[in-house]
Amino acid sequence: MAILKVIEVLSNSEKSWEDATKKAVKHASKSVKNIRSVYVQDQSASVTDGEVTEFRVNLKITFEVN
Repeated sequence: MAILKVIEVLSNSEKSWEDATKKAVKHASKSVKNIRSVYVQDQSASVTDGEVTEFRVNLKITFEVN
């Protein structure tokens, strides 16, 4: 039986929500091993002068605990 843990991570990108998600997983994987999945809980964007300037995601990352 595997023991899994979930952490919540916030990330942002100037490109896209997908890029923000990839950046979060890449950064988390530096200190968290055995990442199994990621669930995008929430998405938002910052707008300046009528233009989207930043994409934000709130993620739940699931990983196996040894």
